[in-house]
Amino acid sequence: MEKVFVYFQTKFIKMLKAYKIIFLFYLLQLSNVYAQKKDTISLFAPSPSFALNRFAVVAGTEAVLYSGSLIVLSKLWYAGYPHSSFHFFNDDAEWMLMDKAGHTVTSYIIGRTGINLFKWSGVERKKAIWYGGALGPLYQSTIELLDGFSSEWGFSFGDFSANMLGSAFVIAQELAWDDQRISLKYSFHQSTYAKYRPEVLGSNMLEQMVKDYNGQTYWASANIYSFLNKKSNFPTWLNIALGYGAEGMTGGSFNPPFDKQGNALPEFSRYNKFYLSFDVDLTRIKTKSHFLKAVFNTIGFIKIPAPALQFDKNGVKGYWIYF
Repeated sequence: MEKVFVYFQTKFIKMLKAYKIIFLFYLLQLSNVYAQKKDTISLFAPSPSFALNRFAVVAGTEAVLYSGSLIVLSKLWYAGYPHSSFHFFNDDAEWMLMDKAGHTVTSYIIGRTGINLFKWSGVERKKAIWYGGALGPLYQSTIELLDGFSSEWGFSFGDFSANMLGSAFVIAQELAWDDQRISLKYSFHQSTYAKYRPEVLGSNMLEQMVKDYNGQTYWASANIYSFLNKKSNFPTWLNIALGYGAEGMTGGSFNPPFDKQGNALPEFSRYNKFYLSFDVDLTRIKTKSHFLKAVFNTIGFIKIPAPALQFDKNGVKGYWIYF
């Protein structure tokens, strides 16, 4: 099995180098095209017809990011754990489904980005939706396969299903409405639990944004105006958001009584949390700048801090501003 990983790692490195060259070549070619044609559409505006140069940049960038991230995972993540024959692993009971919510939202975000990039390239609408929307589960399922060969984890049908759900959610909305009326989003605040198990929940804020499910919240943010009559004077950018989170977790399926040094850990009650809040749909803010539109599309997956109500086993709690 070690030889298999070494073989694919070598192939990924060669692929990465090749795609870097292709990507730079087409990026330069694209720059020349736009430098020579002053009357062309804005670089940040979607192309009205198929643009080979743009498509090449998109394909090259995706290939570099895809292969590069797998190389990083192979070297820095999986290299620290022994390999095994392919096997399955049921982790549905871990982290109070927060990891499954994370898989769904991540797949949705990747799929939405993929659709926007294909549309930017001038790819025909339905092809852009299906091909772009499938990028989320395609990428994450590759990681699931790597998990399947790691003795520490395994291929998770729960994770795979969550990946497919996120992809289906973005594709269905595009096909039905040619729009994302309900966006899946993410927010984060530092919790008090990471300090007890930093090796699991993260030793700094950047790590905790990925690892500490206690500080993460996943949102379904619905744009109100998109469901109203288009003559309505309701703000086009104002959303209502429903959030899901959990707290009190220092381990996956249970909280361990001791840390890795053998020190006793406090006992924490594990429970779910639900939220009701306002949000801003950045992609619906009116601007003539295609650059700003591109920026808003890029960071639009982040839930804007706003007043919120929290519902949990302890009752209702209000926040003037919730992150």
